[in-house]
Amino acid sequence: MVYILDKISSLDNHFSNYYYAKNKIDFPSNLVDLLRYRAINQPHQKAYTFLKDGETESISLTYEELDLEAKNIATKMLLLGVSGERALLLYPPGIEFITAFFGCLYASIIPIPLYPPKRNQNLLRLQSVVADAGAKIALTTQNILDNIEKHFVNTPDLAALNWFTTDNYEENLAESWYPPKISSHSLAFLQYTSGSTGNPKGVMVTHENLLINSADLDQGWQHTSDSVIVTWLPTFHDMGLIYGVLQPLYKGIPCYMMSPATFLQSPVRWLQAISHYKGTHSAAPNFAYELCARKITPEQKETLDLSSWKMALNGAEPVRADVLERFAKAFSSCGFKATAFCPGYGLAEATLKVAAVRTTEEPTLYRVQTDALQENKVVEAQPQDENQQVLVGCGTTEIDTRIVIVNPDTLTPCAADEVGEIWVSGQTVAQGYWQREVETAKTFQAKLANGEGTFLRTGDLGFFKDGELFVTGRLKDVLIIRGRNHYPQDIEMTVEQCHDAIVNNRSAAFTVEVNGKEKLVITAELERRYHNRRKKVSQPALQEERRKSSDRRQAISDDPAFEMKVSKQPIGAEVVNSIKKAVCIHHGLQVHRILLLRVGTIPKTSSGKIQRYACCQGFLNNTLNVVYDSKI
Repeated sequence: MVYILDKISSLDNHFSNYYYAKNKIDFPSNLVDLLRYRAINQPHQKAYTFLKDGETESISLTYEELDLEAKNIATKMLLLGVSGERALLLYPPGIEFITAFFGCLYASIIPIPLYPPKRNQNLLRLQSVVADAGAKIALTTQNILDNIEKHFVNTPDLAALNWFTTDNYEENLAESWYPPKISSHSLAFLQYTSGSTGNPKGVMVTHENLLINSADLDQGWQHTSDSVIVTWLPTFHDMGLIYGVLQPLYKGIPCYMMSPATFLQSPVRWLQAISHYKGTHSAAPNFAYELCARKITPEQKETLDLSSWKMALNGAEPVRADVLERFAKAFSSCGFKATAFCPGYGLAEATLKVAAVRTTEEPTLYRVQTDALQENKVVEAQPQDENQQVLVGCGTTEIDTRIVIVNPDTLTPCAADEVGEIWVSGQTVAQGYWQREVETAKTFQAKLANGEGTFLRTGDLGFFKDGELFVTGRLKDVLIIRGRNHYPQDIEMTVEQCHDAIVNNRSAAFTVEVNGKEKLVITAELERRYHNRRKKVSQPALQEERRKSSDRRQAISDDPAFEMKVSKQPIGAEVVNSIKKAVCIHHGLQVHRILLLRVGTIPKTSSGKIQRYACCQGFLNNTLNVVYDSKI
């Protein structure tokens, strides 16, 4: 089967898409040709629909309309003489981002999706990206530009950009557009990393990277012409852009979108959209499933029909077995099947996906000995083992991606029962970091001790079990205390489960050097209602309060070794006491210092991930917004 694209530049015969090469099928070699193919062959099909409040269809685009909008924006850019430049995309959630993104591609401009600044927040990061990318132009909406212009006097680098608003652009220039000269190897966009340990770096992603990644996603998750994608993920994030915007285009299927804020304000809206539009595929980080299981009421569940949901990706952060179990249990009455869960692992440097569970398989849960894991050993736990934990498998790849577990010190492949760094090679690995040759060589051009390579060093730790990838943590984040490895996410989970006053997914565990020894420090956000509050609770009343807690907190609270008596004291002291005892019981560690923070102030990336390095720096520099300090 050969696609004939009327008036479209010839297909790149060297495009080596694994799936299509294997099946001897020609396919558009870049996203411009792909969108134009959809516009010609499926002109009136609804491509993207934005749900303003999670329910109301405020605006939608067909492929033909998107093609025309992209041509309009591209022609304007070409008239400005900025073809080949880098352009910031600063948009709120909605259709405007999509038209601007493809407008850049249609003009051979390299788009840079970024989180739009609010007031004066994120301006420093924005300035860092402008300097690193050498951006000359910025596309946005009038409202966002009005906000940024207020700061131009203090940000001359931003003021010097050529700003272009697309939400009030009415000029019709589509007829004057001409196809750009791009190939599968041309850069499609720069995905700037979160920058948790320094200045953000721009990952160079090509059209080939994206199309091969889409082929990988398509095969593993079995999209069909009847599939429907529902998403609330931010489009400046790799998963939101690639799976929420590009995957629907790749397969020619509809996508219904809402803003992250809409979901966070009322998590049921996400599931209501899946129910209403018969969504078959949807993706979210682990915290979103936990939030739904905790917040959605029995009355709201009665309105949901989730039987159409075939693929529920859990990715972008560590996948927790207890969350999968609670979500499946909470929504089984709504028709949700636990077999729909498809945990996955990926990173921007590999475009998006490295490995994921197929829709034809069930998630694998593997119990291991915690003590052995701390020694980088993988030992299956027995029922009688006291210290054990459950790891969730992240599946495999569908294409020719090679994944190797490597000892990060000796650069030799690990044994089957050893934890090591995850190294990746293949056609989805990006081209490197923009204008950073040294860091590109270090991260993207790694070789094994025997000279074999090249590989992408992910910085993540894991192992293989029966051909499936298990991810255990982040190499740089591993805490080494008294010669043993401790994963911060495990400690953070214990912290968040030990007291109702601690905000979920808003804690960080890290170490600092004190008198030549590594000491554990924990920061955690305190629920707003507990700020400046004192509490007098009897032991029976405390036990009753704990029984009313969520199931996951109750497991820790009911531990006999966890009993404590509380008299009149600041709630902060009570929470600190809870954290100390829980961490001691479950990890055998003494906590050097605990800082309870004001809600919404713990350092995070634009995609919501906790920045442990920034938390550590804030602790050392005394810049954290502290509500209660265990040192007091």
